[in-house]
Amino acid sequence: MTLPPVIITAHVEPEDIQPFNHLRQEHFPAARNFLNAHITIFHHLPGARLAAVRDKAADTLATRRSFLATVSGIQHLGAGVAFKLESPELQDLRADLVRRFGSWPGPQDLQKFRPHITVQNKVSREKADRLFSQLRSGFEPKSIRIIGLDLWSYLGGPWRREGLLKLADERDLE
Repeated sequence: MTLPPVIITAHVEPEDIQPFNHLRQEHFPAARNFLNAHITIFHHLPGARLAAVRDKAADTLATRRSFLATVSGIQHLGAGVAFKLESPELQDLRADLVRRFGSWPGPQDLQKFRPHITVQNKVSREKADRLFSQLRSGFEPKSIRIIGLDLWSYLGGPWRREGLLKLADERDLE
């Protein structure tokens, strides 16, 4: 039996991700919207390695502190819209995880990392054009706080949450 692939997303401070959740609920096709807004860091790690993925990710976070990412622009996806993110700390965290995971990341995860938050996908070009124009016209950059990583199992559509790993300073607050 093949275990479902593991996905890793950045865990964003709840009040920071809420506006993106709202946009996703409003603009993502309901029949395909299984998730809240998120920042995917890894799309496909081997499900059989879930425990080791968790351990290596926890080790990576052990000495790191929460950090800010800048929502820097609007990105047209052709069939949807996303918010572009910039964060040297997020890039560094991901690069560290790539090194620790060795051969585990799949082809998509070995491409250049372009972090984003998708609020619309799998729609007509016309719908995407409208939302892109609407969001771009009132866009102002803002910061969001990354406080950990979420681990998920991909179930062919829905995802099952496998755990939250918090950054070191966020664990101290518990």
